[in-house]
Amino acid sequence: MYKKNMIAQPSPNPWRNLILLTALPTVLTGLIACQPAPQSIDNDRSPGQAVSIRSAHSSWIDERFQIEIVNMGLEQLGYKIASPKELDYPALYLAIANGDLDYSTVYYDPAHQLFFENAGGQAKLQPVGIITPDGIAGYQIDKKTATKYNIKNIAQLQDPKLAKLFDSDGDGKANLVGCNPGWVCELAIDHQIKAYGLEQTVEQDRGNYAALMADAIARYQQGQSIIFFAYNPHWIGAVFQPDRDVVWLEVPFTSLPESMGKITEKDTVMNGKNFGLVRTQQRIVANPNFLAKNPVAKRWFELVQIPVADMNAESLRVKNGENRVKDIRRHAAEWVSKNQAQFDSWLAQAQQGAK
Repeated sequence: MYKKNMIAQPSPNPWRNLILLTALPTVLTGLIACQPAPQSIDNDRSPGQAVSIRSAHSSWIDERFQIEIVNMGLEQLGYKIASPKELDYPALYLAIANGDLDYSTVYYDPAHQLFFENAGGQAKLQPVGIITPDGIAGYQIDKKTATKYNIKNIAQLQDPKLAKLFDSDGDGKANLVGCNPGWVCELAIDHQIKAYGLEQTVEQDRGNYAALMADAIARYQQGQSIIFFAYNPHWIGAVFQPDRDVVWLEVPFTSLPESMGKITEKDTVMNGKNFGLVRTQQRIVANPNFLAKNPVAKRWFELVQIPVADMNAESLRVKNGENRVKDIRRHAAEWVSKNQAQFDSWLAQAQQGAK
């Protein structure tokens, strides 16, 4: 859970390719250049002094935004910062577990639970803080259609007349913009179409998510009705504002594939509405030995938070071409400047962590 252009590189997605997860050989950790193990903090020197912190994000450049903000704080706390590496999951989790990296901001909880467990679980990895809370996934339709036809629940699309409003290929079924083949959300959508009795009236359009959403945006701009799978954080949340441009649909009950684990209604309800898919918290995941030796860094990790709306705005800037590392660093610096009082408060609290 983005791009030189919106078609070539889809947005980071915590729902992506979890079903492809298998046991990986430990040689994966060789993908990362070896570096010395982090040093512990002594009482005779400042917090972070002489400790070089090694981090990484996945191949989606958007995830670097959080890393840059976190590292800016660590640097002010006295740590040396190695340039963040790019390493996709699940290898990223294995690298942290084996001590080749110290931390990352890519732990989508609970969507990445299998990556976490297969890399050693709590014995080798430790989740810290909630850097971006309340990520939502579910189904959205354009507000104009929702209001005109009083559509609030996806089960209403059992009605062929309502489903046909979203038909873009002329076969009479609603074309629901879905996910890339192999993403776990693809399976979730297929499962829910069956569970909610929509097989005769709704079909999932699967393919490159960014390309599918580009087509949906074009149809929306032409005044056509659209329905799509949505998740936050993502740039689509900055293009389509909930309750202004689009509305979230509820589901009649919670039903997800058994492969996703034991998920109850409690896991899929937010603000009294059942969105049908699991809420996701984006958290920092770190090596436990590093955290034990660096209480200041641990306390900093516990404090930093970036709102979903800010992540959506960042994702849109990247999608629109500001996607170089220097662009991301500038975005991070701008975010810190706009939130300076809160940022400084976190720094002060983290410094107290050493005492």
